[in-house]
Amino acid sequence: MEKREALIRVIANELKLSVQQVNNVISLSEEGNTVPFIARYRKELTGALDEVKIRDILERWSYLQHLEQRKEEVIRLIDEQGKLTDELKNAINKATKLQQVEDLYRPYKQKRRTKATVAKEKGLEPLAEWLLTFPVNLAPEEKAREFINPEKGVETVDEALQGAKDIIAEQISDDASIRQWIRTQTWKKGIIMSAGKEVEKDEKNVYEMYYEYEEPVHKIVPHRILALNRGEKEEVLRVSIQAPVEEIIEYVKIKVIGNKQQSPVAPLVAEAVEDGYKRLIEPSIARDIRNELTEKAEERAIHIFAENLRNLLLQPPLKGKIILGVDPAYRTGCKLAVVDETGKLLKIDVVYPHPPHAKWEEAREKLIGIIQEYGVQMIAIGNGTASRETEQFVADTIKQLKQEIFYLIVNEAGASVYSASDLARQEFPDLQVEERSAVSIARRVQDPLAELVKIDPKSVGVGQYQHDVSQKKLEESLRFVVETVVNQVGVNVNTASVSLLQYVSGLSKTVAENIVKRREEQGKFKNRSELKNIPRLGAKTYEQCIGFLRIIDGEEPLDRTPIHPERYEEVKKLLRQIGFTTSDIGSEALREALQTISIKETAESLGIGEITLKDIVEALIRPERDPRDELPKPLLRKDILTMEDLKKGMELEGTVRNVVDFGAFVDIGVKQDGLVHISKLSKQYVRHPLDVVSVGEVVKVWVDSVDVAKGRVSLSMLPPEQ
Repeated sequence: MEKREALIRVIANELKLSVQQVNNVISLSEEGNTVPFIARYRKELTGALDEVKIRDILERWSYLQHLEQRKEEVIRLIDEQGKLTDELKNAINKATKLQQVEDLYRPYKQKRRTKATVAKEKGLEPLAEWLLTFPVNLAPEEKAREFINPEKGVETVDEALQGAKDIIAEQISDDASIRQWIRTQTWKKGIIMSAGKEVEKDEKNVYEMYYEYEEPVHKIVPHRILALNRGEKEEVLRVSIQAPVEEIIEYVKIKVIGNKQQSPVAPLVAEAVEDGYKRLIEPSIARDIRNELTEKAEERAIHIFAENLRNLLLQPPLKGKIILGVDPAYRTGCKLAVVDETGKLLKIDVVYPHPPHAKWEEAREKLIGIIQEYGVQMIAIGNGTASRETEQFVADTIKQLKQEIFYLIVNEAGASVYSASDLARQEFPDLQVEERSAVSIARRVQDPLAELVKIDPKSVGVGQYQHDVSQKKLEESLRFVVETVVNQVGVNVNTASVSLLQYVSGLSKTVAENIVKRREEQGKFKNRSELKNIPRLGAKTYEQCIGFLRIIDGEEPLDRTPIHPERYEEVKKLLRQIGFTTSDIGSEALREALQTISIKETAESLGIGEITLKDIVEALIRPERDPRDELPKPLLRKDILTMEDLKKGMELEGTVRNVVDFGAFVDIGVKQDGLVHISKLSKQYVRHPLDVVSVGEVVKVWVDSVDVAKGRVSLSMLPPEQ
């Protein structure tokens, strides 16, 4: 118990939280509660921590528990060898990182045969120990003669001394304090270097800047580390770390030899020091540092991807619109799909406005016919191949119409992945892959979240180097983001797909499938309690999921709110106290009445926490509140730009499509997204582009430069100086 409390105190200090908050989060998790459930319905116990903070606590708890287990294991293994001292045990127990524990265990680890173990087998360990006493009255060669033993393979004095030096080199290399000092110095003063290896493999000169490159280890930014790693993996580059070798060797000599320079054995020990560093420590530390750099770079890349995904999923839905989705293409034609306000497919067709067919007039007539027949209010165009030509075609066509109709460019990343999936085949068995893509593009405008959850998060195209990072960590992080967003928004249990339901707190894919099956067989759910009868949905699962599942037109008005059924009694009591019933939820009269109550006194009288009561009041005022509705709507267009139209200083509006370490890519309505470099995002210092912009945000930009030949546009978010 003491150890548990100590670990909880460590986490509380690190994350600047109270011990009680950390303890409550860990206990709630151990009781089988999910992160979204804890964040939403146990705010009194956590002090209203959000999902990210809760996950930080749980990840740190998991790491520290693993660290403690490893400490116990290492202490046991050393003790079994009869070599455990109180000093060593204390050092292991005080370690705060796994790396420190492994450094301390290193001398006792069972090694494969090394030069030192061979020398020990030849009986040379006493000679090594004698050398380290730095005697002054006997030459090392004299002493070494005592160890000549042809039977054990020691034929000469030189062989005996070499074996002793191998043993000393390994001892030095196993010294935890020496390794730690060298690691720190290499980190502070080392240089990461790269050179061309097989540059002919780099046909597009992607890695050209790294053919002769060097940068201090402690300064290199994450995206360059990942670029170097990829170049090395593809055998285009050779990457190494150059440590301050002379300074390190000098330090270790002083540490090992100290003021014993007068001893005739000092030069031999100095040779062992140099060999120990160059042969054993240097490559190992370089590996450690490369691993640490890669881990940090991967963490950053995953964090950026996760933030971009969060913002993409939180794109505001354009509800209640009949939308025409267009999946552009040249040879195979532009696939068209009309969906009604609920996302139901009404019409599939194809037009061929582009070469090699170039049936512009026929395509235009067909498009106008579809728009008028189905009352299309908005056109969504995928941003893939032939997107800009299709945009030109759509812009010219809608000018012929009397009614006002807008189009928008939709990031179609992952649409083709979805279209070819089993899920898409189940949904639309009679459609071709591209036709399913057009449906997906249309639905992404109506409800980006409901559509994007059908796609593997890795395929949504808002990351950088996502294929180079740990796929397990990436998947965990992206799943966490999707779960967080789905549960923050809430899910209509009578319309949600299996893809959406499986991300709801506590639900597995199997249970999600059971919910949909029951809905299809017996019709809509009328109240939340009916979900208790779903196969595999037990009491704990019900508790975890039910607050996030909404029933909009059911028997119980509270079921359309994010209020948990465990609070229904208190809510009805509150409503009775102020003269209302559940049928008044969302009304103006109830809103006015609730704004006059004293939160503190009412919470006491109902026996619930103040934070919980505030959430309940908010839910009664705005029962179907969608956090996405408060975000700015996507950018709608009526006309098109070309690269040739762009002039330096031109002011435009654009949609942020991707945020990376060095800036943001913005869709301004030309063929290529423009880059706003980090230095052009703000007049203030920008630590990271994510601090200033996010995916889906509509921003005002100015054209900085245009390279039509290379298809590159540089943009700035800083107004040009007059």
